Amino acid sequence: MKKLVALVLCLMMVLPFAALAEETVDAFTSASTANYYGQYALTGDDLMNAVNSQSGCYLVCTTNPDGSPNAGYFIFAIKKLGDKYYLQLGLAPNQSSANLNANGEGLAVYAANPVEGSMAYAVSGARIRFAAIEDQAVLDELLKDARQGAMFFEIVDVQPLG
Repeated sequence: MKKLVALVLCLMMVLPFAALAEETVDAFTSASTANYYGQYALTGDDLMNAVNSQSGCYLVCTTNPDGSPNAGYFIFAIKKLGDKYYLQLGLAPNQSSANLNANGEGLAVYAANPVEGSMAYAVSGARIRFAAIEDQAVLDELLKDARQGAMFFEIVDVQPLG
């Protein structure tokens, strides 16, 4: 029951970010006019370790060819190369992967499960804007030990959940 409640709370928190597709609306930085959970934001190695723990809520938003939003609930990973972080997606051929191949950018949302005894809803995590990697040498390095079909993107910006 606790897991179901946590999942529902996470989905309620991250679904508003599905509005990413609206070209004239910046859903990444304008989703909230203030960073209410800034003190709970995860960045750098803390974000990478939390995301890679495969616990919490994961959402990836892309834009369909007709401009409508596409939100997929699936686990992603973060990999560090030098002092930069990269988002790793393992997608089957689907609309999300087609959108990423077409426009090379998206928004990933990670919300850590609430800690027992703290707030009843997810506040710790990040909104992660990502884009295609321009440097082929970096992409080749990231792909060396990745599973077949892995997609990598440069993390462009990280913001608190809300």
